[in-house]
Formats: sequence, structure tokens, C-alpha cells
Amino acid sequence: QVQLVESGGGLVQAGGSLGLSCAASGRNFNFYAVAWFRQAPGKEREFVAAIKWNGNRRDYADPMKGRFTISRDNAKNLVYLQMNSLKPEDTAVYYCAAGTLASGASYYIPTNYDYWGQGTQVTVSS
Repeated sequence: QVQLVESGGGLVQAGGSLGLSCAASGRNFNFYAVAWFRQAPGKEREFVAAIKWNGNRRDYADPMKGRFTISRDNAKNLVYLQMNSLKPEDTAVYYCAAGTLASGASYYIPTNYDYWGQGTQVTVSS
């Protein structure tokens, strides 16, 4: 069992930056892939970024490429999402998720993840 807690959300002006953290507790977290998803009001949950258990693969949704960076520190059971050049359309609740994805499984599909945090609100004002 893994518990995930997100932090770092808040209100920021367009063009600004925020750093989110996902703190994990539980066994074998170091062996889980971790992803960030987000969900805006009235919209489906969408993939943001993911990182393999050992950090040597990172995927980003196209709108986030060049602006967001995902990283992890397995010694501290933490995963980070650094968000730069934020836009009003980035406003959403951001969730981290962890899972032992099978070989070839898509990082982009929420149902491939076993554990979810409660989310943290990010609001970008124009």
C-alpha cells in the first residue's frame, strides 16, 4: 500500500512558476512509476507527465513540453513537478499517481495507476 500527498499548489499569475511535490509513504515506492494528472472543472482528467521508477524515462503531454519538468528523489520518496511559464489554461487540480505499470503499458492512462493522492489546486490568473 502506498499513500500519496501532494503539496505546493496555489495561485500564480500567468507566466509565473510553481513547484509541486508528491510525498509517498509505504513500501516499495522506489519501484513505482509516478505520474501527474490534472483535472479542470467540467473536464476529464488529463495526463501531464510521468517518470519511470528509476528516473531514466520521462514523458510529457505535448502542451507541457518545454514548460514542465518531472523529477524524483527515491531516497526521500518524493516526486516533483516544476511548472514554468504557466498559463490560465493550466488551472486545475493536480494529482500524483503511482503504479507498477506492466511493460509496454501507457503512462497516459489513469486506470494504469494503482494509487492516487487527494490533489492540490493550481490557479493561474491572467
